[in-house]
Amino acid sequence: MSQDKKKEEKDFSGEIGLGTGVAGAVGSGATVAALAGGSASASAITYALAAVGSVVGGGMAAGLGVLIGGPVALGAAAYGVTKAVKKSKKRKK
Repeated sequence: MSQDKKKEEKDFSGEIGLGTGVAGAVGSGATVAALAGGSASASAITYALAAVGSVVGGGMAAGLGVLIGGPVALGAAAYGVTKAVKKSKKRKK
């Protein structure tokens, strides 16, 4: 292995995107738990999802989409930003 390859920095874009997505998912779960009042009953979870979905003009399915879409979008954005920063650093060398 050449010295140049050893000196290359590892690309952590995937790990950063995954970590951000997981953190967002944990936050979404905490939101549902808080809205459900700490209860794990079906009616409390249904109410919480419907409350979140009402923000975008929908119901329970829309709430589920919001709670799933948020972390996915955050993870993708973090991945993209990290890749862009890494690419700009390579250009400057």
